[in-house]
Amino acid sequence: MLSVEIVTIGTELLLGDLVDTNASAIARSLSDYGIDVYAIHSVGDNLARLAAMLRGALDRAQGVMTSGGLGPTVDDLTKDAVSNVIGKPLVLHEPSLAAIERRLQAFGIREIGENNRRQALLPEGAVVLENPNGTAPGFVAIRGDGKFIACMPGVPREMHPMLSERLLPWLAKRFELGAAIFRRTLHLTGTAESELDRAIEDLFRMQENPKIAVLAHDGRVDVRMTAKARSRSEADALFAPLEAELRRRIGTAVFGVDGETLEAAIVARARDLRLWLATAESVTGGGIADAIVRVPGASECFRGGIVAYDNAVKRDVLGVDRRALEQDGAVSERVALEMARGTRERLDADVALATTGIAGPSGGSDSKPVGLVWFGLSHGDELATRSATFPGTREDVRRRAVSFGLSWLWRRLHRAER
Repeated sequence: MLSVEIVTIGTELLLGDLVDTNASAIARSLSDYGIDVYAIHSVGDNLARLAAMLRGALDRAQGVMTSGGLGPTVDDLTKDAVSNVIGKPLVLHEPSLAAIERRLQAFGIREIGENNRRQALLPEGAVVLENPNGTAPGFVAIRGDGKFIACMPGVPREMHPMLSERLLPWLAKRFELGAAIFRRTLHLTGTAESELDRAIEDLFRMQENPKIAVLAHDGRVDVRMTAKARSRSEADALFAPLEAELRRRIGTAVFGVDGETLEAAIVARARDLRLWLATAESVTGGGIADAIVRVPGASECFRGGIVAYDNAVKRDVLGVDRRALEQDGAVSERVALEMARGTRERLDADVALATTGIAGPSGGSDSKPVGLVWFGLSHGDELATRSATFPGTREDVRRRAVSFGLSWLWRRLHRAER
């Protein structure tokens, strides 16, 4: 199997000025082709350190994939480092120079500068990866022992199409890549990672192809199945019996597969049950409503949401009893219940969900700490509440409260269907 290391280049990455999204995008694409990634590195714009990094990566793997350092400025040193490591001089690639000239002329630049001409200097004998989205061509330089360094621009809108349309097909042909990596992910809510681990622990040891992994998120857990196969249909045949066994053990916790979201599952379930939903939000500030209305078709099941942040809105718009606010406080079980009930009545909904809490960083007490959130739900003759205390910053608390609220709403809808 082909093995590579990934090197992203640029001092701005080391300073934290840019978030490195290229490395993860390259790694995912290589995995889809069944290419093993041994390691991912970032290195600054320093010729000696870059050359050392590339040389070390080639010692460990069959190839190196880089992004960045192909621009026209003095600190773009990738080609010089590659030339040093591969042992081949930089030579002018006339077709690349012509492409650069045409692109600059399209932007009204008539006279090409020496720095742009330098972008057309490539290691002798390199495989050129054309770049219709920018001025910097990519390339693959091959060392005498057959090991290679593939270089792409650092600008994502240039890197992504070069990777998918030029570099990956070249790798597949050059190394006769057959089997690829396929994934299928079950999304769960309402179950803890430790609880899930106990339910499927033996499958971790038994399964080789497909393998399974558990990934925890805020209020959700994913079970990812990964299979090595020659086609999607072959992978699906491998996934089918394992998925059936997982669903048998996990039960109703599964709300979606692959790209399906929790809010999409809520909308689909509410539409199937012909239920109208509504929300009343204080601490989450409309985050739950926003998640729901992002789903196409939400207008068929979502009446609307009320952001009742101030107590006067809770009282005058939702009908929360003044005494509940004064005696129990805005962040309380009683207020959460009355918010849910009032919203359901005023928006003529079948199911209403309410949130009220303390996001912080101030406002907490011993009895009501920062992070405390009460949830209220009204459905038919039933009123229910839940509370949770979420850790983290103000934004963490709000984000986790949205996730918790969506999870609870989905479970209630699932129970309603049953």
